[in-house]
Amino acid sequence: MKTNKHLQTLLFNWPAKVLSLVFALLIYAFIQYSTLETRVVTIPLSVQLPEHLVAESLIPQKVDVQIKGNESIIYLVDPASITASIDFSDVRATGIAARSVVLIYDERVFDSAQISLLASPSQYRILFAEGQDL
Repeated sequence: MKTNKHLQTLLFNWPAKVLSLVFALLIYAFIQYSTLETRVVTIPLSVQLPEHLVAESLIPQKVDVQIKGNESIIYLVDPASITASIDFSDVRATGIAARSVVLIYDERVFDSAQISLLASPSQYRILFAEGQDL
């Protein structure tokens, strides 16, 4: 009889209890996300171009990288440990080609410290034309 009474107590007004739990989890997630800081560093960008086409627009040389995480950790990150590249070498036709910036870093270290990286802008567009015969 006692277990039936405990079950009734647990199930009494259960929608309010579930809603309270959901709100508590949302508040916890909001506080965790809002305490993250962002540090922006500029690093060199390696660009691979196709051999048979000429870039008509400017070729980017640098990219901004947003480092997000706990403030006490993100300032310990050495920007030299992050490399950025874009590969346009597979472009075969003239016109505008877009490629995403690829960030290369030691994922084990960054994931264990709960640090995330984001290139800004995350992609570049370059106008290509036929190469000139010399």
